[in-house]
Amino acid sequence: MKVTVVGAGGNVGSTVSMAVAQRDFAKEVVMVDIVQEKDGDKIYPSKGRALDQWESSPIHQFDTKLTGTVDYEDTAGSDVCVITAGVPRKPGMSRDDLLEINANIVQDVTEKLVKHSPNTIIIVVSNPLDVMAQVALETSGFDSNRVMGMAGILDTARYRSFLAEEIGVSPKDIQALLLGGHGDTMVPLPRFTTVCGMPITQFIDEDKLEEIVDRTKGGGGELVNLMGTSAWYAPGAAAAQMVEAIMLDQNRVFPCAAHLNGEYGQENLFLGVPVKLGEGGIKEIIEVDLNDEEQQLLDESADHVHSVLKEFRQLMDK
Repeated sequence: MKVTVVGAGGNVGSTVSMAVAQRDFAKEVVMVDIVQEKDGDKIYPSKGRALDQWESSPIHQFDTKLTGTVDYEDTAGSDVCVITAGVPRKPGMSRDDLLEINANIVQDVTEKLVKHSPNTIIIVVSNPLDVMAQVALETSGFDSNRVMGMAGILDTARYRSFLAEEIGVSPKDIQALLLGGHGDTMVPLPRFTTVCGMPITQFIDEDKLEEIVDRTKGGGGELVNLMGTSAWYAPGAAAAQMVEAIMLDQNRVFPCAAHLNGEYGQENLFLGVPVKLGEGGIKEIIEVDLNDEEQQLLDESADHVHSVLKEFRQLMDK
């Protein structure tokens, strides 16, 4: 079993690679990134990180071989490919700039991956995630069950960790569901949040719960403000969990960015919804019975994703 991670010279990509290797279900993880220059010298981040991580294998006790490369031929025959490549938004850069730059990167990467691994499954982590997943789907020509975005697992993990800290229980005992786009319009659903099957409202008052919901929506921004850059440990672990579920055919139910065609009243749009992940990718999109308020919030989140997608298409048509 072979996994490729593109953008593995960066923090998120290298964390995905390490998390997959430590789970020890894959034979090989191929870490891809571009050649960079520093002070006139060429450097190879993916090769360096791969070597560093492989040297930790006797300590962490895993056999999965980590290989760093700049050549997509080395990715041939990959079962799953994770795309983390792209640039973060920088001062002076508009959202249009970010959309156009990352779309071009994701398109180029997808073409190269599909050329060498036509039967692979693609997981997109690059931002803006919902639109980048659309780019990967349209570029690859794959069936929609083979292209998805990592979003909901990360967002629910933040939500669950905040709740665990507040009420003093293990995060392992909290289950939660979150829908919608990856960003401030995401829709955490307290009605489906439980502690060992018990409603979360038994443990926390409504006002404090609403505070945690709001903190979850801004969870990525909170980390950027603290560190001056985007998060990588939790996003990397979330993507690795998706890879494991697919490659081991675990039939895990996770919230992921999936391509909707009629589900939840949405057409031709990637949106965070619960799915069953296993062999072949998304085996099923699960439609939850939402109340009117929840459906309205989901529709508003979908409208936001639609607006970004429209903006992207206008940019590409120029």
